[in-house]
Amino acid sequence: MWYEVLPSVALLGTFLALPGMIVTTVHKINNGGKEKRVALHPYQWYLMERDRRLSGVNKYFESKGLENIDD
Repeated sequence: MWYEVLPSVALLGTFLALPGMIVTTVHKINNGGKEKRVALHPYQWYLMERDRRLSGVNKYFESKGLENIDD
């Protein structure tokens, strides 16, 4: 019957979703708990550079918080 295909579909869906979840987890581990940011447009690159400059440690993924910014 039609329900006999369900285990195969579940297995296929798991194998298709697994690489994306692994990459996200590795990026979170490497970037201090945040996902990797990608700058597709010049404005996004500008925001990443601003975050890097304001962090004080030259890393865009470590932020000081708004209360600590004296710029």
